[in-house]
Amino acid sequence: MDKLFMKNLPQFSLIICTYMRPKPLLQLLQSVKEQTLYPDEILVIDGSINNETQLILNENHFENLHYYLVPKEHRGLTKQRNFGIARVGSNMGVVCFVDDDTVLEKDYFEELINTFRQNAIITGVGGVAINENKWEEIVTNKGYNKNKYFSFDGFIYKEGLRNVVRNYLGLQSNLGPGKMPNYSHGRTCGFPLNNKIYEVDLLIGMSMAFRKIVVDQIQFSPYFEGYGLYEDADFSVRALSFGKNVINTKVQLCHFHNPSGRPNQYQYGKMVVRNGWYVWRVKNPKPVLKDKLKWHSITILLTIIRFSNIFNTKKRAAAFTEALGRTVGWWSLILNKPKTQLNLK
Repeated sequence: MDKLFMKNLPQFSLIICTYMRPKPLLQLLQSVKEQTLYPDEILVIDGSINNETQLILNENHFENLHYYLVPKEHRGLTKQRNFGIARVGSNMGVVCFVDDDTVLEKDYFEELINTFRQNAIITGVGGVAINENKWEEIVTNKGYNKNKYFSFDGFIYKEGLRNVVRNYLGLQSNLGPGKMPNYSHGRTCGFPLNNKIYEVDLLIGMSMAFRKIVVDQIQFSPYFEGYGLYEDADFSVRALSFGKNVINTKVQLCHFHNPSGRPNQYQYGKMVVRNGWYVWRVKNPKPVLKDKLKWHSITILLTIIRFSNIFNTKKRAAAFTEALGRTVGWWSLILNKPKTQLNLK
């Protein structure tokens, strides 16, 4: 690697929060070991209720790794992330987060840190999961139904059912990927693998990093303690007060969505609605009537579509329980809306 490039790099810390996933964690750490740019500090924050993760780390050495088995009161993604942030070295310039069920491409950190180095205004950087990427280059003279396909920067993405219906009903986001409209419910299609950098509002917890000045000033909200759905979106929105968030499509990894440690479908459905409402109001605390009507319309539409999955998918019980959770979550907003707060340290 170029010596001048190395000279200007900030030191960086990697925080990995894990729970009962020793084998996926080991696979991730092995990909970290092969990096062209290695972390100056790796903090593994383990919420497991057994010692299997600790044993597998004792059997496999990784340089600069510090392991913490947290007590019950610090378990959960939100608490574990804040636990890790509190233990980041004072000389670190960037703090990185990746999910424990990811595997990094060899130049992941080199591209990530270089993004920060190139532009001081950038304070948050995220990557893309290449094993989930469904973008294709636009074929000239081929017709694409605008309600079934989303075109962006010379690439095309085939929409799923929920977005096709939203397109036909005029309820689709009026912004590009990663941006959060005033009525929330942004596009979740990610970005094409074209080596470009895009300014966004939202970074995804599987792959995000911030300058240390950000995590020194804000923490992950206690509202999301527990499983923590959308805690990354909430943090990303609040991080915008420090600079710009970007997705660099050169920062690449694979995400395997290990099912262990996830909530049941009913609780997940409730969180989709209630936590989604919370993040919406953090970004847009005083929405106008039009924005309110759109948020509720889309929420109800997505619940109906999830109910329809009972008849058109094999996982009928999961579809029903999640849809039920979404319904209960929506009705609960009438009497018990979440209270948003800035959550500064």
